[in-house]
Amino acid sequence: MKLTSEKLPKDPLYISLSQNAARNQNFFQWTKGKTGIRPDHYSHAHLVDKALQLLQERIRRGDAMAYFLRGQLYFEEGWYEEALEQFEEIKEQDHQATYQLGVMYYDGLGTAADAEKGVEYMKKIVDSPCPKTRHLHFAAAYNLGRAYYEGKGVQRSNEEAERLWLFAADNGNPKASVKAQSILGLYYSTKEPKELEKAFYWHSEACGNGNLESQGALGLMYFYGQGIRQDTDAALQCLKQAAERGNVYAQGNLVEYYYNMKFFTKCVTFSKRIADYDEVHDIPTIAQVTDCLPEFISRGMTMASFYYARCLQLGLGITKDEAMAKRYYSKACRLNPELADELHSLLIHQRI
Repeated sequence: MKLTSEKLPKDPLYISLSQNAARNQNFFQWTKGKTGIRPDHYSHAHLVDKALQLLQERIRRGDAMAYFLRGQLYFEEGWYEEALEQFEEIKEQDHQATYQLGVMYYDGLGTAADAEKGVEYMKKIVDSPCPKTRHLHFAAAYNLGRAYYEGKGVQRSNEEAERLWLFAADNGNPKASVKAQSILGLYYSTKEPKELEKAFYWHSEACGNGNLESQGALGLMYFYGQGIRQDTDAALQCLKQAAERGNVYAQGNLVEYYYNMKFFTKCVTFSKRIADYDEVHDIPTIAQVTDCLPEFISRGMTMASFYYARCLQLGLGITKDEAMAKRYYSKACRLNPELADELHSLLIHQRI
């Protein structure tokens, strides 16, 4: 399973320029109508350009933090080559730049992937006694755990990955790595032998700290009685709340529930919207926005495509259209052949 890196934790003394701009969008909208300034003056591109000008002026005045802020702005805009160059320039003076270089080399952002180099930078953060790295320790430990789990840049070791993730999770501390808490829930539910009580505990901690992936996972654990007593009401509450927040895997499982309960009109309405996501562009975008793993987003889209196709094939809740059904069956197979095969097997055995 391919995991994703932990985003840069925010320094208590640092507020992202892009976040600050976003926070002031309402003000910008209000002033547009009051000042007569042309609309493009407040466009995103104009605001970014203005921020870069301000940072250049701060750099000219000798503001050391401005170098990192400029690199981070490049990073947040997806200008990875420029970000990499800026972070490389200040890595000896700025620990946040070191952290970002670890992410960029490991994931191949703005450069060819170099997992060993990425691991080296993350170890520098984890091992640093400097107080300025304190807010980075948990996230860097999560990323190192990911490297050991995937066996990239280091020799693969689930035991070392687990140790690092437990450190990063810090007993459910909301100021630690919530991503590590969620991944521990996933890890304990997929390892052999499974440890479902531990999985439920960590998904509960992560969900309580706002993690969307774990909220959907809790719904399924309640639904199937995994690590906890089966509770359909609690399951549906978790799944619906996660679905409303954008968890596509929770949405796909609700589609399956609606189909099995013969709520076909609801199933069709809900599944079509999910099935029509673009598999190339929407999956990475949703992953970026929700911090859910791409694999589970793909699984949710697969389930929605399959059940929408089934409804089209049989004319359940929608006008029968076998040609369109074939199109959505094909999409399900492209998205996740293994899951589509499992669903097709249920169909053959008349369980769907």
